[in-house]
Amino acid sequence: MGGEVVLLDFWASPFGMRARIALAEKGVKYEYREENLANKGELLLKSNPVYKKIPVLIHDGKSLSESLIIVQYIDEVWKNPPLLPEDAYERAVARFWADFADKKLYDSGTKIWKSKGEAQASAVKEFIENLKILEGALGDEPFFGGEKLGFVDVMVVPFVCWFHAYEVHGGFSVAAECPKIDAWAKRCMERESVSKALQDPEKILEFVGFLKKKYGVE
Repeated sequence: MGGEVVLLDFWASPFGMRARIALAEKGVKYEYREENLANKGELLLKSNPVYKKIPVLIHDGKSLSESLIIVQYIDEVWKNPPLLPEDAYERAVARFWADFADKKLYDSGTKIWKSKGEAQASAVKEFIENLKILEGALGDEPFFGGEKLGFVDVMVVPFVCWFHAYEVHGGFSVAAECPKIDAWAKRCMERESVSKALQDPEKILEFVGFLKKKYGVE
């Protein structure tokens, strides 16, 4: 599929990492443009006038926002290897778990470093419960996509590099609480598309420290 591909993104964004993994899985060459979220560029504001957020995928001059939509678009335009299952029901189930990650995993993880005391303990409990629900969805398969990396894996795995920050601020261990998720994360990291997209957990921890100061939760 021809046409210039540009990704407007921010290094630490798990949502941007989704697009990076999907593009890498498909072997799509693209231009990566790092955005300054404190001083958003004209192209970002023009390309995503509604939310004014990254990531934004620009393909052949047409822009798309929201990572869930972007990854589905990438899967439809560059068909091989497919990320979503062929079966309509299985595709719907995959979208359900991707939506779950959006609504539950990110929010509960953010609450951990944004809160203290009882509120933080509650956030940790919620986050672990959400991971355990995902463990149930994973079952005994190596990936959410079965034998190979699939749509749900792409949507969930970017949060893995944020786990360390959640653990440090929340005082818990993902490996101890959710060993299946920990093992799954290690399998995903064996793929070059994932290991290159995900950021150093220590850098994410430093970034979260910056965010805590920014939002006055020190």
